[in-house]
Amino acid sequence: MHNDILRVLYTEEQLKTRVKEMAEQIRHDLKGQVILTVGVLRGAVMFYADLVRELDMPVHMNFMSVSSYGSSSVSSGAVRIQYDLEEDISGKNVLIIEDIVDSGLTLKYLTSTLKSRNPAMLKTCCLFDKPERRTVDFTPDYVGFEVPDVFIVGYGLDYAEKYRNLKYIGELKPDVYKSQ
Repeated sequence: MHNDILRVLYTEEQLKTRVKEMAEQIRHDLKGQVILTVGVLRGAVMFYADLVRELDMPVHMNFMSVSSYGSSSVSSGAVRIQYDLEEDISGKNVLIIEDIVDSGLTLKYLTSTLKSRNPAMLKTCCLFDKPERRTVDFTPDYVGFEVPDVFIVGYGLDYAEKYRNLKYIGELKPDVYKSQ
């Protein structure tokens, strides 16, 4: 696995530090309100688990699975909900936790869908943002790192279901994903 990595962009320690900083900002902004955190499976699971443990405020947890990639390295452009929330979010403070915002299609679709369910508040949080890849108008409320337009893996992010378990974020060698 490690031989497929061109370079390490963020170490395990850098990720831990930034997640703690993000949790502190969220706690400050939401001032102890009860929030429903919605983790977007599967890519955000590592970030989600680490972030909610750092929040130190009343948190309810739920998950959704939304896809626009499949096993490709490029978004298909068609977003679909594979697994929906198991509760009504009407009147609740909702924080969507996502791994990466690339084209913006997935989070724009997801926020639009969840807004129609009448939450009291809806915010978005992503660990990685690639604004130069944006194809729709979307800006996350909380961002961990702005990343260059390279294919990154690790800490939950994958290519064809591989590399999620890396403890760091690395740039995948182009020959790995372009040859398939």
